[in-house]
Amino acid sequence: MTTPRPTTELSADEARRLALRAQGFLGAPPRRSGVRGILRHLGAIQLDTISVLARSHELVPYARLGAVGRKTVENAYWKDTHAFEYWSHAACILPIEEWPHFAFRRRAYRNRPHWNHDLPDGAYDEVIKQLRDEGPLTATELGGAKKTNDWWDWSGSKVAVERALMYGEVVCVERRGWKRVYDLAERAIPDGLLHDELDDTECLRRLVRLAGQSLGVGTRADIADYHRLKGEQVDAVIADSGLVPVMVEGWGKPAWADPAALETPPRGRHRTTLLSPFDSLIWERARTERIFGFTHRLEAYVPRQKRVHGYFAMPVLAGGRLVGRVDPAREGGTLVAKQVTLDGAKAVSAVAQALAEAATWVDCTDVRVERVDAPDLREPLVKELARILV
Repeated sequence: MTTPRPTTELSADEARRLALRAQGFLGAPPRRSGVRGILRHLGAIQLDTISVLARSHELVPYARLGAVGRKTVENAYWKDTHAFEYWSHAACILPIEEWPHFAFRRRAYRNRPHWNHDLPDGAYDEVIKQLRDEGPLTATELGGAKKTNDWWDWSGSKVAVERALMYGEVVCVERRGWKRVYDLAERAIPDGLLHDELDDTECLRRLVRLAGQSLGVGTRADIADYHRLKGEQVDAVIADSGLVPVMVEGWGKPAWADPAALETPPRGRHRTTLLSPFDSLIWERARTERIFGFTHRLEAYVPRQKRVHGYFAMPVLAGGRLVGRVDPAREGGTLVAKQVTLDGAKAVSAVAQALAEAATWVDCTDVRVERVDAPDLREPLVKELARILV
C-alpha cells in the first residue's frame, strides 16, 4: 500500500490530547449523554471475567463519568435493545447500530471449516427451536453449559448456541450473573438493522473509520487492533475511510487521524481516575507506551512470584498522564491498595484522589494502603487519603 504524503504534522503532545478527547477523558461532550453516549463514542467496551472493584465493562464508564450507579450501567447497556455482545477487540459490548458492520465476520464464521468443539447432530436446530419457543435463555436453561466441570467441556446445546451466536442467528442480549442470555437475532435486532447487506469491503471501511474516530489518531496497527482486523484489511480500505494521513512526532510510523478531531484543538477538564487494564485507552500496550511513555501489562495470568505490579494493577490517569498504578482489593467496607506504584512525589495527590473516589463508588468507607514502591511516599499518601476521606 502506498501511503499519501501527510499534510498535517502533530506533536506528540497534540496526538496524546487528541487520543484523550476521542476516548472521553478530555472535555465533556460524550459525558453529557451518559453511559450510552460513552458506548456509542467508544464503539466497543471489552468484557472480562475478572472482578476486583467491579467488572471491566463497569469500570470503563466509571472512569469517564465518575460514580454512576452500577445498576444504571447495566441498564444502559441492555435495556431497550441498545447494545449487543459480539467479537470485536475481544468479547465486547457494541452499540446496536454496529450490527450491520460485523456482517463480514459473521460470514467468515459461517464459512469456517474447523472448530474446537464438535457440533452434535440436531443440536443446532433444537437450540433455535427452543429459543423461538421459550427465549431469551441462558446456556443452562437451554440444557446445560458444560458436560463436566472442565471449563472447555461444553455441552451440545452450549456448542450449538455459541455457533449460532457467531453466525449471527442468535444474539447475546444481556449478561445475567455473568451468564450470556441468548435470543434470536430476528427478535432482538431492530428490523432496520437486521441484515447482512453490506459487503466485506464496506464493513471494513466503516469499522476502520469508526476506529479512527474512537482513537483520534492512530497507526495502522492501532486501527487494526481496535476491532481486531488484519493489517491487510485496513490497507484495503483506509484510503476510502475518510481518515486523513498525518505525521506524529516520535512515532516513526505512518498515522491517520479523524479529520473532525483535527478541526478543533482538544480542550477541557481532565479526569483523575483508576483505569481498567481492559480500557480502550490503554488496551494496546505498544500504543500506550508510544502515547504515554508508560509500560503496562495485565499480570493476572502471570505466576504470583513473577508479578511486578500486582494481580489487577490499574493505571492512574491524572492531568492527561499515567502517573502510577494501584493493585486493589476489597475487605468489607475497606478498599485495599495492596500495591501502589507512584511516578514520584507529584503523583501522591492524584493517586489519593483516584483511590478515594473509587472507594466511594464501591461503597467503601475506608482505604488501607499496604505496599508502596517508594516506601518514603507511603506516609504522604496515607495522610492525603485521610484528609480527603474526612
